[in-house]
Amino acid sequence: PHSGARAPGDGAPERPRLGSGGAVATGFPGAMLSEVLLVSAPGKVILHGEHAVVHGKVALAVALNLRTFLRLQPHSYGKVGLNLPNLGIKRAWDMARLQLLDTSFLERAGNTALTPEQVEKLKEAAGFPEDCTDHERLAVLAFLYLYLSICRSQRALPSLDITVWSELPPGAGLGSSAAYSVCLAAAFLTVCEEIPNPLKDGEATGRWTAENLELINKWAFQGERMIHGNPSGVDNAVSTWGGALRYQQGKISSLKRPPALQILLINTKVPRSTKALVAGVRSRLLKFPEIVAPLLTSIDAISLECERVFGEMAAAPTPEHYLVLEELIDMNQHHLNALGVGHASLDQLCQVTMAHGLHSKLTGAGGGGCGITLLRPDLERPEVEATKQALTNCGFDCWETSIGAPGVSMHAAASLDAPVRQALDGL
Repeated sequence: PHSGARAPGDGAPERPRLGSGGAVATGFPGAMLSEVLLVSAPGKVILHGEHAVVHGKVALAVALNLRTFLRLQPHSYGKVGLNLPNLGIKRAWDMARLQLLDTSFLERAGNTALTPEQVEKLKEAAGFPEDCTDHERLAVLAFLYLYLSICRSQRALPSLDITVWSELPPGAGLGSSAAYSVCLAAAFLTVCEEIPNPLKDGEATGRWTAENLELINKWAFQGERMIHGNPSGVDNAVSTWGGALRYQQGKISSLKRPPALQILLINTKVPRSTKALVAGVRSRLLKFPEIVAPLLTSIDAISLECERVFGEMAAAPTPEHYLVLEELIDMNQHHLNALGVGHASLDQLCQVTMAHGLHSKLTGAGGGGCGITLLRPDLERPEVEATKQALTNCGFDCWETSIGAPGVSMHAAASLDAPVRQALDGL
């Protein structure tokens, strides 16, 4: 039997298989042929619990309303194209060639990570040029992996062009790769009719059902594995579900109706190694267990208190709630400094915002990277603008955005902002 065949009775359902000869059709399910799909998914920030989460404590991760957008255009000229304008990547593969690949190694891949040999097979299919950067390699592998794995259930691989453009800076700990994987998974599952298109006529935005989101999340996690090897699953879960999630020792649960808080997100642009920072905290814990263990317990308590306040705010937010959130931000920032993951750039960020009466903390690994500043609803516009200007003057990138944003969504073209539409149309 050809290598795509299965031993009888191995329990898996039969499904049509690619690479087993036959005419190369570009057949889409009828309705999908001319339809452009527009999908977006949010990035994420850790609100509380970074570093402590490594030691079994609770972390709160929230969806960041800086989004990654994907445009899927079906066509019939026998190619599959990937365009990533942020990274300057433009690639296309011949359908007939992909159709002939033996993709049987993807059969079982839905639940487990690919072996190094299987990744090599995928790299062969990708046909990387010599001068290919790591960034490009990982982005392309995740794309091909999700495309081949999800679309192999079709009579023939669909011929299509994908453009992905993001408001998220890559490598800043904001979940840009997860948002990319979530968008790809949602688009492929929809185009292959594994899940329905949630967009109703005349609506600007559509969201999938919980059951469909589970499937999107499962595949997005596989895409994240291609990029990160051993991800926690938090980033793709936040990007899929949106809102706020609580994470502890591999268990992820959604917070009911978290408040959509306005924030400044600041990128100090100081590069750092997450691995080195995590190792630093671990060695400090070993060196001073009586000092550092209580700090981690205290950070855990901050996460829990924040979760409790969010619960109260769901009913009726008050000015007092914002004051508590600000205190929690300050205490957590001091704890993170005591753990040794602060940085002069982050101290400067906190001082600048404090001078304007605002409260900030690092988010993510620390040692540079990004910080967040809470914007209370009663703030006057000039105060916010002055703060943004002061941060920009320090050489930082600064975005005004919100957290607790909706998860992966399908959009009507008319509902997207012009700059997003232009970026996706390759202008």
